[in-house]
Amino acid sequence: MDSNDSHNQASSSSVAASPGDTQGRTVIAETAVAKVVGVAVRGVAGVHALGSGASRSLGAIREVVGATDLTQGVRVEVGESQVAVDIVFMAEYGYPLQTLANTVRRAVYSAVEELVGRHVIEVNIEITDVFIPTPDAEKPAPRTRLTERLGAAVKAQPATDINYSTEAGE
Repeated sequence: MDSNDSHNQASSSSVAASPGDTQGRTVIAETAVAKVVGVAVRGVAGVHALGSGASRSLGAIREVVGATDLTQGVRVEVGESQVAVDIVFMAEYGYPLQTLANTVRRAVYSAVEELVGRHVIEVNIEITDVFIPTPDAEKPAPRTRLTERLGAAVKAQPATDINYSTEAGE
């Protein structure tokens, strides 16, 4: 066993160990580490979306069906005591990109080392695009649902038409 992993071993004191304190091997899956990284990156102001254009499109489809992928745009390699991370994301306009990358890097180092208990050896970041919001005046009006449009059409009929149809039904 590596001397680096010695801090993960239970102490060999004369006190009897409970079943939860016994020595053994802990395996942390890449998916678990990738989710920790994904949540940490999404929490950084200035990160608009994770993933490349194609993966963001697939992610939007997943969200519609209620299956959010927290690992989108995140790739990790997990070793016995170390983790390497690759992140792809779209930044929001107005945030200095190098400063944003450094902030994301610090958030990843902190989250992985605190929550996963592994040393991060590198965090590679690729900023693929910058999101520029459109002014509210230029945003297209949200399209109403068909049932709402039909309901509005019925309400728009003159009151006399409604009265005649009501009397005809009696």
